[in-house]
Amino acid sequence: MLSIRPAICRACRRAQIRPVRGFATASGPIQQPPRDNYVKLVEVGPRDGLQNEKKTIPLATKIELIEKLARTGVSTIEGGSFVSPKWVPQMANSSEILEHILTRKISSPSQTSYSFLAPNTKGLQNAQALLAKYPGAFASQHQPSADAATPAIEVAVFAAATESFSKKNLNCDIATSLDRFREVIRDSKAAGLRVRAYVSVVLGCPFEGYDVDPHKVAEIATDLLESGADEISLGDTTGMGTAPRTKELLNCMRAAGIRNEDIAMHFHDTYGQALVNTAVSLEHGIRTFDSSVGGLGGCPYSPGATGNVATENMIYFIESLGMETGIDLDAMADIGAWITGELSKSNDSTVEVQWHWELPDPRAPGILVQCSAVDDTAPANLLQLRCTAYITDHRSTIHASPAHALPIDALAPSIRIFF
Repeated sequence: MLSIRPAICRACRRAQIRPVRGFATASGPIQQPPRDNYVKLVEVGPRDGLQNEKKTIPLATKIELIEKLARTGVSTIEGGSFVSPKWVPQMANSSEILEHILTRKISSPSQTSYSFLAPNTKGLQNAQALLAKYPGAFASQHQPSADAATPAIEVAVFAAATESFSKKNLNCDIATSLDRFREVIRDSKAAGLRVRAYVSVVLGCPFEGYDVDPHKVAEIATDLLESGADEISLGDTTGMGTAPRTKELLNCMRAAGIRNEDIAMHFHDTYGQALVNTAVSLEHGIRTFDSSVGGLGGCPYSPGATGNVATENMIYFIESLGMETGIDLDAMADIGAWITGELSKSNDSTVEVQWHWELPDPRAPGILVQCSAVDDTAPANLLQLRCTAYITDHRSTIHASPAHALPIDALAPSIRIFF
């Protein structure tokens, strides 16, 4: 018999109330969000999330993933990489993905930008040759379009914040990589293509440890911006970042004259600090973050580093602060469950359904329970729950135990379940 849990989970997620409130800081009282309440999430799953998968992923699955993501309202999606198939075989069909984007009208609530990595001039030339075949099929800085069905195309390059990681990942030192990128950025801008530049291991390196110099990161970011890059994505590739070090890095960026609107933050959740560091970045004024559906991704040169922070977690966290992402959380959660199933991987998203029980008369003394993680394998008359909130009698609050088995028959006369 098929489980009804997925349908119930979707219904419950849609019923959640996400309160508008200020967000607390470690150093002061609750503050109101900055004037700009919109947070942009860049979905990196189709490129960064899949590039190191050992299992061969069919082209059709990659295209389906991109199309599903576009329908959620996410504004920017990494589509692929124009790199040597010898080094990154999973990205070998990026040209087919780009051609599909250019020739098919992918449904989305608003215009979607698709970013493709081109780390050298050869990669850029391959991408441009394909774009030249469909000159009116995409939006660029030279040829903008207000049509939601017209995709915008971006180019991305990536540098590293330490010499060891640069040599391991790019096979050259930092200075040489920046010289290469100047040419790629120049030619991309000449073609009207927006350029995004990534800087990896900004808060910790697998070879040089935690002590990555934030001033060096700011120097690299400044060089890339002066070369013409439109945005810098600062990557905590190892997940070593902490709140104090994230704050220090952003302060160094500010001291170097780099604007918040030129920065995106890219966190990994190796040590469970991704959302903490996101909160620090939001307080600093950063409004663009990278994330990956289902937490897909990782770094082959960073042993033990887990995937990117899950997009589902980011949406839930940001919107719980009263801020907006414009992304359908329910749809994104469904995609995360689907793609991790396709890859036979665990889903690193921790966004779960919440259940609410209330007395029919909320003014009367009684119970209010908020729980998550419904277990539909329990006996028919029990609902297995992991409680996340409280039992309250309107006079006191009692923390529920970590796990409960509640008889449905005993609760039914006095409660309502809201989906």
